[in-house]
Amino acid sequence: MCICVNCHYVDRCTTYHAVEELHEQLHLTDSPSFEAVNPTINANLRVVDDVVEKEFDVVGCDSFVQEQGKWAKLRPGELVPT
Repeated sequence: MCICVNCHYVDRCTTYHAVEELHEQLHLTDSPSFEAVNPTINANLRVVDDVVEKEFDVVGCDSFVQEQGKWAKLRPGELVPT
């Protein structure tokens, strides 16, 4: 799971913005202004019925500041990305 969903900076982070882009998801912001320090992104690829499924998760970041449920507060009622 992407640690960003519980990060204080998720709604303005350029790294999370890039992950949203990779997942073809709506952005939390159109103009992120926060540059994460040393983010680590895991890329998982699977082939299912000749279709390549891609999953990208930020699993480490020196800028991470825990704010439990931050993503859910910004998008109430939506499923939290996993």
